Amino acid sequence: MGSAIFHYLGPSFAVLLFARVPVAGVAWLRIVSAAVVFAVWRRPWRAFLAAASHTRWMIVALGAVFAVMNYCFYRAIAELPLGTVAAIEFMGPVALALAGARSQRNMMALALTVAGVYMLTHVRLAGTPLAFTWAFANAVLFTLYIVLAHGVARADPATSPIDRLGASMMLAGVIISPLGFRDAVPALLDPITLCAGVAVGISSSVIPYVFDQLAMSRLPRSTYALFVALLPATAVIIGVIVLGQIPTFFENVGVGLVAAGVALHRPAP
Repeated sequence: MGSAIFHYLGPSFAVLLFARVPVAGVAWLRIVSAAVVFAVWRRPWRAFLAAASHTRWMIVALGAVFAVMNYCFYRAIAELPLGTVAAIEFMGPVALALAGARSQRNMMALALTVAGVYMLTHVRLAGTPLAFTWAFANAVLFTLYIVLAHGVARADPATSPIDRLGASMMLAGVIISPLGFRDAVPALLDPITLCAGVAVGISSSVIPYVFDQLAMSRLPRSTYALFVALLPATAVIIGVIVLGQIPTFFENVGVGLVAAGVALHRPAP
Protein backbone atom coordinates (compact mmCIF):
# COMPACT_ATOMS: atom_id res chain seq x y z
CA MET A 1 0.00 0.00 0.00
CA GLY A 2 2.82 2.39 0.84
CA SER A 3 4.52 1.67 -2.46
CA ALA A 4 1.26 2.13 -4.38
CA ILE A 5 0.52 5.50 -2.74
CA PHE A 6 3.93 7.03 -3.39
CA HIS A 7 4.23 5.52 -6.85
CA TYR A 8 1.57 7.93 -8.11
CA LEU A 9 2.80 11.05 -6.33
CA GLY A 10 5.85 11.21 -8.61
CA PRO A 11 3.92 11.96 -11.82
CA SER A 12 2.44 15.07 -10.18
CA PHE A 13 5.97 16.52 -10.09
CA ALA A 14 6.84 15.08 -13.52
CA VAL A 15 4.07 17.22 -15.07
CA LEU A 16 6.23 20.28 -14.34
CA LEU A 17 9.33 18.57 -15.67
CA PHE A 18 7.84 17.51 -19.01
CA ALA A 19 7.21 21.16 -19.82
CA ARG A 20 10.87 22.04 -19.18
CA VAL A 21 12.99 18.94 -19.81
CA PRO A 22 13.01 16.35 -22.63
CA VAL A 23 11.77 12.88 -21.75
CA ALA A 24 15.23 11.30 -21.51
CA GLY A 25 16.31 14.12 -19.19
CA VAL A 26 13.38 13.44 -16.86
CA ALA A 27 14.37 9.77 -16.65
CA TRP A 28 17.96 10.79 -15.84
CA LEU A 29 16.87 13.24 -13.13
CA ARG A 30 14.63 10.61 -11.51
CA ILE A 31 17.29 7.90 -11.35
CA VAL A 32 20.29 10.06 -10.48
CA SER A 33 18.51 12.06 -7.76
CA ALA A 34 17.38 8.77 -6.19
CA ALA A 35 20.94 7.42 -6.43
CA VAL A 36 22.28 10.50 -4.64
CA VAL A 37 19.70 10.09 -1.85
CA PHE A 38 20.69 6.45 -1.36
CA ALA A 39 24.40 7.32 -1.44
CA VAL A 40 24.04 9.95 1.29
CA TRP A 41 21.51 7.98 3.36
CA ARG A 42 22.81 4.40 3.22
CA ARG A 43 26.33 4.35 1.69
CA PRO A 44 25.27 1.23 -0.19
CA TRP A 45 28.64 0.45 -1.76
CA ARG A 46 29.59 -1.23 1.51
CA ALA A 47 26.79 -3.78 1.12
CA PHE A 48 27.78 -4.31 -2.53
CA LEU A 49 31.41 -5.02 -1.63
CA ALA A 50 30.38 -7.32 1.24
CA ALA A 51 27.93 -9.34 -0.90
CA ALA A 52 28.65 -12.72 -2.45
CA SER A 53 29.49 -12.86 -6.16
CA HIS A 54 26.03 -14.05 -7.32
CA THR A 55 24.38 -11.31 -5.22
CA ARG A 56 26.58 -8.66 -6.83
CA TRP A 57 25.51 -9.84 -10.27
CA MET A 58 21.85 -9.57 -9.26
CA ILE A 59 22.46 -6.03 -7.97
CA VAL A 60 24.13 -5.07 -11.25
CA ALA A 61 21.31 -6.60 -13.30
CA LEU A 62 18.70 -4.79 -11.21
CA GLY A 63 20.53 -1.51 -11.75
CA ALA A 64 20.49 -2.04 -15.51
CA VAL A 65 16.77 -2.84 -15.39
CA PHE A 66 16.08 0.31 -13.32
CA ALA A 67 17.85 2.49 -15.90
CA VAL A 68 16.33 1.07 -19.08
CA MET A 69 12.87 0.47 -17.56
CA ASN A 70 12.47 4.09 -16.48
CA TYR A 71 13.75 5.34 -19.83
CA CYS A 72 11.18 3.17 -21.68
CA PHE A 73 8.40 4.18 -19.26
CA TYR A 74 8.85 7.90 -19.88
CA ARG A 75 9.17 7.35 -23.63
CA ALA A 76 5.86 5.47 -23.53
CA ILE A 77 3.86 7.94 -21.42
CA ALA A 78 5.10 10.83 -23.54
CA GLU A 79 2.98 9.44 -26.41
CA LEU A 80 0.35 7.16 -24.83
CA PRO A 81 -2.25 7.65 -22.07
CA LEU A 82 -0.90 6.62 -18.68
CA GLY A 83 -3.78 4.15 -18.25
CA THR A 84 -2.83 2.33 -21.44
CA VAL A 85 0.82 2.08 -20.38
CA ALA A 86 -0.26 0.87 -16.93
CA ALA A 87 -2.51 -1.82 -18.41
CA ILE A 88 0.29 -3.10 -20.67
CA GLU A 89 2.71 -2.98 -17.73
CA PHE A 90 0.34 -5.16 -15.66
CA MET A 91 0.60 -8.04 -18.16
CA GLY A 92 3.92 -9.22 -16.72
CA PRO A 93 2.76 -9.32 -13.08
CA VAL A 94 -0.35 -11.22 -14.24
CA ALA A 95 1.93 -13.90 -15.72
CA LEU A 96 3.96 -14.11 -12.51
CA ALA A 97 0.84 -14.26 -10.36
CA LEU A 98 -0.59 -16.95 -12.63
CA ALA A 99 2.59 -19.01 -12.33
CA GLY A 100 2.27 -18.91 -8.53
CA ALA A 101 -1.50 -19.47 -8.34
CA ARG A 102 -1.46 -22.96 -6.79
CA SER A 103 -5.14 -23.06 -5.89
CA GLN A 104 -8.57 -22.37 -7.35
CA ARG A 105 -8.99 -19.61 -4.75
CA ASN A 106 -5.92 -17.77 -6.05
CA MET A 107 -7.05 -18.19 -9.66
CA MET A 108 -10.32 -16.50 -8.72
CA ALA A 109 -8.39 -13.73 -6.93
CA LEU A 110 -6.29 -13.16 -10.05
CA ALA A 111 -9.40 -13.03 -12.26
CA LEU A 112 -10.98 -10.40 -10.00
CA THR A 113 -7.87 -8.20 -9.97
CA VAL A 114 -7.40 -8.40 -13.75
CA ALA A 115 -11.04 -7.39 -14.28
CA GLY A 116 -10.61 -4.54 -11.79
CA VAL A 117 -7.45 -3.23 -13.46
CA TYR A 118 -9.18 -3.35 -16.86
CA MET A 119 -11.98 -1.13 -15.52
CA LEU A 120 -9.50 1.30 -13.95
CA THR A 121 -6.93 1.83 -16.68
CA HIS A 122 -9.13 3.15 -19.53
CA VAL A 123 -7.16 1.44 -22.29
CA ARG A 124 -7.12 3.27 -25.62
CA LEU A 125 -5.36 1.60 -28.53
CA ALA A 126 -4.40 4.86 -30.23
CA GLY A 127 -0.76 5.69 -30.77
CA THR A 128 2.27 5.07 -32.97
CA PRO A 129 3.84 1.60 -33.25
CA LEU A 130 7.01 3.01 -31.69
CA ALA A 131 5.06 4.22 -28.65
CA PHE A 132 3.62 0.74 -28.11
CA THR A 133 7.11 -0.71 -28.55
CA TRP A 134 8.31 1.45 -25.64
CA ALA A 135 5.27 0.40 -23.58
CA PHE A 136 5.78 -3.33 -24.16
CA ALA A 137 9.51 -3.01 -23.50
CA ASN A 138 8.64 -1.32 -20.21
CA ALA A 139 6.25 -4.19 -19.38
CA VAL A 140 8.97 -6.82 -19.96
CA LEU A 141 11.45 -4.84 -17.87
CA PHE A 142 8.90 -4.35 -15.08
CA THR A 143 8.47 -8.11 -14.93
CA LEU A 144 12.26 -8.50 -14.74
CA TYR A 145 12.25 -5.87 -11.98
CA ILE A 146 9.88 -7.99 -9.87
CA VAL A 147 11.98 -11.13 -10.38
CA LEU A 148 15.33 -9.45 -9.70
CA ALA A 149 14.15 -7.20 -6.86
CA HIS A 150 12.56 -10.18 -5.14
CA GLY A 151 15.86 -12.03 -5.43
CA VAL A 152 17.83 -9.02 -4.13
CA ALA A 153 15.43 -8.65 -1.19
CA ARG A 154 16.21 -12.21 -0.05
CA ALA A 155 19.79 -12.59 -1.27
CA ASP A 156 22.02 -11.91 1.70
CA PRO A 157 20.84 -11.91 5.34
CA ALA A 158 24.13 -10.32 6.42
CA THR A 159 23.28 -6.97 4.78
CA SER A 160 20.14 -4.85 4.48
CA PRO A 161 17.96 -5.23 1.37
CA ILE A 162 17.63 -1.44 1.31
CA ASP A 163 21.42 -1.13 1.03
CA ARG A 164 21.45 -3.61 -1.85
CA LEU A 165 18.64 -1.60 -3.48
CA GLY A 166 20.70 1.58 -3.06
CA ALA A 167 23.69 -0.05 -4.75
CA SER A 168 21.47 -0.99 -7.70
CA MET A 169 20.17 2.56 -7.95
CA MET A 170 23.70 4.00 -7.96
CA LEU A 171 24.64 1.65 -10.81
CA ALA A 172 21.44 2.66 -12.61
CA GLY A 173 22.55 6.29 -12.40
CA VAL A 174 25.76 5.40 -14.22
CA ILE A 175 24.00 3.27 -16.85
CA ILE A 176 21.33 5.86 -17.72
CA SER A 177 23.77 8.76 -18.07
CA PRO A 178 24.64 8.10 -21.75
CA LEU A 179 20.88 8.08 -22.52
CA GLY A 180 19.72 11.13 -20.61
CA PHE A 181 22.47 13.34 -19.21
CA ARG A 182 22.67 15.67 -22.22
CA ASP A 183 18.92 16.35 -22.10
CA ALA A 184 19.04 16.95 -18.34
CA VAL A 185 21.87 19.53 -18.38
CA PRO A 186 19.55 22.61 -18.68
CA ALA A 187 17.63 21.45 -15.59
CA LEU A 188 20.81 21.51 -13.51
CA LEU A 189 20.90 25.29 -13.92
CA ASP A 190 17.21 25.83 -13.06
CA PRO A 191 16.52 25.49 -9.29
CA ILE A 192 12.76 24.93 -9.70
CA THR A 193 13.23 22.21 -12.31
CA LEU A 194 16.02 20.61 -10.31
CA CYS A 195 13.86 20.52 -7.16
CA ALA A 196 11.02 18.95 -9.15
CA GLY A 197 13.46 16.32 -10.44
CA VAL A 198 14.58 15.51 -6.90
CA ALA A 199 10.94 15.26 -5.80
CA VAL A 200 10.25 12.81 -8.65
CA GLY A 201 13.28 10.76 -7.66
CA ILE A 202 12.32 10.55 -3.99
CA SER A 203 8.62 9.87 -4.51
CA SER A 204 8.99 7.52 -7.48
CA SER A 205 12.34 5.76 -7.02
CA VAL A 206 13.25 5.93 -3.32
CA ILE A 207 10.15 5.54 -1.14
CA PRO A 208 8.16 3.03 -3.27
CA TYR A 209 11.20 0.85 -4.04
CA VAL A 210 12.14 0.78 -0.34
CA PHE A 211 8.59 -0.32 0.49
CA ASP A 212 8.87 -2.93 -2.28
CA GLN A 213 12.02 -4.38 -0.71
CA LEU A 214 10.39 -4.53 2.71
CA ALA A 215 7.35 -6.27 1.21
CA MET A 216 9.29 -8.65 -1.03
CA SER A 217 11.39 -9.88 1.87
CA ARG A 218 8.13 -11.05 3.49
CA LEU A 219 5.89 -12.05 0.55
CA PRO A 220 6.15 -14.73 -2.15
CA ARG A 221 6.91 -13.32 -5.59
CA SER A 222 3.51 -14.27 -7.04
CA THR A 223 1.72 -12.56 -4.15
CA TYR A 224 3.64 -9.34 -4.69
CA ALA A 225 2.88 -9.56 -8.43
CA LEU A 226 -0.84 -9.78 -7.68
CA PHE A 227 -0.60 -6.82 -5.31
CA VAL A 228 0.69 -4.65 -8.19
CA ALA A 229 -3.02 -4.30 -9.00
CA LEU A 230 -3.17 -1.91 -6.03
CA LEU A 231 -1.39 0.74 -8.13
CA PRO A 232 -4.30 1.84 -10.37
CA ALA A 233 -6.79 1.36 -7.52
CA THR A 234 -4.75 3.61 -5.24
CA ALA A 235 -4.48 6.20 -8.02
CA VAL A 236 -8.27 6.53 -8.06
CA ILE A 237 -8.37 6.95 -4.27
CA ILE A 238 -5.60 9.58 -4.35
CA GLY A 239 -7.55 11.40 -7.06
CA VAL A 240 -10.58 11.59 -4.74
CA ILE A 241 -8.64 12.76 -1.67
CA VAL A 242 -6.08 15.09 -3.24
CA LEU A 243 -7.77 16.34 -6.41
CA GLY A 244 -11.46 15.97 -5.64
CA GLN A 245 -11.91 13.77 -8.72
CA ILE A 246 -15.10 11.76 -8.32
CA PRO A 247 -14.67 8.24 -9.76
CA THR A 248 -17.12 6.86 -12.28
CA PHE A 249 -19.32 3.85 -11.61
CA PHE A 250 -16.91 1.54 -13.45
CA GLU A 251 -13.92 2.93 -11.53
CA ASN A 252 -15.72 2.22 -8.25
CA VAL A 253 -16.45 -1.31 -9.42
CA GLY A 254 -12.81 -1.68 -10.48
CA VAL A 255 -11.51 -0.60 -7.06
CA GLY A 256 -13.93 -3.05 -5.43
CA LEU A 257 -12.78 -5.92 -7.65
CA VAL A 258 -9.10 -5.23 -6.93
CA ALA A 259 -9.79 -5.07 -3.20
CA ALA A 260 -11.77 -8.32 -3.38
CA GLY A 261 -9.00 -10.05 -5.31
CA VAL A 262 -6.30 -8.95 -2.87
CA ALA A 263 -8.45 -10.00 0.09
CA LEU A 264 -9.23 -13.39 -1.48
CA HIS A 265 -5.63 -14.24 -2.35
CA ARG A 266 -3.64 -16.52 -0.05
CA PRO A 267 0.12 -17.00 -0.49
CA ALA A 268 1.12 -20.52 -1.48
CA PRO A 269 2.83 -22.43 1.36
